[in-house]
Amino acid sequence: MKNIKKVALVHDFLTEYGGAERVLETLFEMYPTATIFTAFVDKKMFGRSGKYLTQVEIIPSFFQKIPFFSKLLSPMRIVAPYAFGRFDLSSFDLVISSTNTYFAKGVNFKGVHICYCHTPPRYLYGYKTARNWKKNIFGRIVGEIMNFWLRQVDFNLSQKPTVLIANSKEVQARIKKFYRRDSEVVYPPIETKKAIKPQKGEYYLVVSRLARAKRVDLAVEACKKLNTELVVVGTGIERQVLEKSKGMKTKFLGFVDETQLWKVYSKAKAFIFTAEQEDFGMTAVEAMAAGKPVIALNQGGVKESVVEGETGVFFETPIVKDLVGAIKQFEKMKFDQEKILARAKLFDKETFKRNIERIVNKYA
Repeated sequence: MKNIKKVALVHDFLTEYGGAERVLETLFEMYPTATIFTAFVDKKMFGRSGKYLTQVEIIPSFFQKIPFFSKLLSPMRIVAPYAFGRFDLSSFDLVISSTNTYFAKGVNFKGVHICYCHTPPRYLYGYKTARNWKKNIFGRIVGEIMNFWLRQVDFNLSQKPTVLIANSKEVQARIKKFYRRDSEVVYPPIETKKAIKPQKGEYYLVVSRLARAKRVDLAVEACKKLNTELVVVGTGIERQVLEKSKGMKTKFLGFVDETQLWKVYSKAKAFIFTAEQEDFGMTAVEAMAAGKPVIALNQGGVKESVVEGETGVFFETPIVKDLVGAIKQFEKMKFDQEKILARAKLFDKETFKRNIERIVNKYA
């Protein structure tokens, strides 16, 4: 890294604080003099948890000047590659992009460009997304035409970075399939050291965006059927529907800050993870960092963190009956808390930093 003086961090957009944004935040901790570029930023929404990054300069694209752009994020993805292509990064020595949906990997840069790919865009390759854009026939026709073109754009842009980093083996396989490129796996950073001492379990817990692909409805219906306590942390477009179907012992806490979240983790019996084909699943590892077993759908990246019978239990299909069976199975089992904690530490933030530094040193 002797010749690396100026670093640019490029991220899709900043309108919420989730797993991808935590990766960006950790990258900025590693390169605190870096300049951050993004398509669009809403510091009011993003800043609820991502306070660290709201204190630094963030350079948005021309999208920022469009009135009410936050409501246009989805349809404007068709020109997002153009927005990223307009950034002038010629003065930088290294570019690290963080992307999944909005083509941040498409920046024009002739030097070393390391792309941390959370996943190829789910909506382009048949994976479930936050909204069911196919439910309306007009939307389905327009969407399919647009996505046919965007898949070609996405493939071409995926060839630009010097190296691709996948956030899991699940995503590594997708990169190989859709981009025909090899990649290195670096698991996302988990703040395992911030977890507080586990307490006696009082309820089952879900921490998730309340969106269609997360399948939180399975947890709500299963706990309703079992008449057992469930706490749901998170917000999203599905919240109103989920609250209408909840049982008497289900509580929706909405957004909670980081300090409160670790307290909520510490009092759970177990963490329920229901997302379909999840890219990695950071919340499952956070739960394990709090010493809590995970009851998870046996799909996607969560299979790489949860160990059957040792740190959790899997259920095979995304139906209420299977989740009910897994919960009943869990209640008959005993788990070694030390093994759960040790497993979580494998995904600690410092491990992420070391792996990123190793790759930068290899290519820069």
